[in-house]
Amino acid sequence: MSGLLCRKRRKEVAGASEKVEKTVTDLQEEGKNAINSPMSPTPIDIHPEDTLLEENEERTMIDPNSKEDPKFKELVKVLIDWINEVLVEERIIVKNLEEDFYDGQVLQKLLEKLANRKLNVAEVTQSEIGQKQKLQTILDDIQEFLRPHGWAIRWNIDSIHGKNLVAILHLLVALAMHFRAPIRLPEHVCVQVVVVKKREGLLQTAHVTEELTTTTEMMMGKFERDAFDTLFDHAPDKLSVVKKSLITFVNKHLNKLNLEVTELDTQFADGVYLVLLMGLLENYFIPLYNFYLTPESFDQRVHNISFAFELMQDGGLKKPKARPEDIVNLDLKSTLRVLYNLFTKYKNME
Repeated sequence: MSGLLCRKRRKEVAGASEKVEKTVTDLQEEGKNAINSPMSPTPIDIHPEDTLLEENEERTMIDPNSKEDPKFKELVKVLIDWINEVLVEERIIVKNLEEDFYDGQVLQKLLEKLANRKLNVAEVTQSEIGQKQKLQTILDDIQEFLRPHGWAIRWNIDSIHGKNLVAILHLLVALAMHFRAPIRLPEHVCVQVVVVKKREGLLQTAHVTEELTTTTEMMMGKFERDAFDTLFDHAPDKLSVVKKSLITFVNKHLNKLNLEVTELDTQFADGVYLVLLMGLLENYFIPLYNFYLTPESFDQRVHNISFAFELMQDGGLKKPKARPEDIVNLDLKSTLRVLYNLFTKYKNME
């Protein structure tokens, strides 16, 4: 009798298990059918969990074609290389943004390095609740950094912990721009995103274009427009007058070393003239071992300009808003901003 009951019970369990599997399978098929409908340009390779949604819950995924776009690949590579360089002393190597950033561990180390301060969070968290609590604290700190500068927060704890690559990229781009990372992100990177949402028990999908980067100038300085933005946008005819005044100013001092500038954007790009100019303006000799007199690489030019920026700060000037990399890359507006700050302070100096 007991054997019969056991067999009956096993059949009931097996039957229930089959029903559960069938329900999961049906939901997955429902998701695939909704996403890979005739309206979709290409079939989307989805994970089962992306279709098992609660009512009004939403998931997003990047169209595979967008992931193959060269500019998208370049953006991911540049960010990963930058992160690994920042965290080299921590012996952390990031290979996959979704897998390495969802739990907050790497994000904590990255923010601590960039902000140069220790965060009050647990070092290691294994549980999902612990990970989310840690993430929330880190994201709150990040928002405190970004809010005053008008950054649109296009991520949240659920999207980061849910390994949403678009949200993670938005977050990392914002950090790179805010902390003036010595990198140049590819401009105008857009991806096609598939949005899946459950409404009234049915999965609905939509394809939207997500903009990950605009132009470097917009991302770096859209909150800090100044007279040079106005000059370039609305009074380009007056640009030559400004350039002439700055050339006269720098040559007044560089001529003492038998040096002469005729092109502001190119002749300051290696940082040599900028370093020498600071020595002349502050009336001290700069040892040649502090900078590269004949720089041969991009990094050496960046070193020279960064060193010149340090000298400016030592002289009482604020840290330039321009990035050394922009001046090396012949960005005229960045060069003019730096030289104009020097002109403003030292213009009456004999």
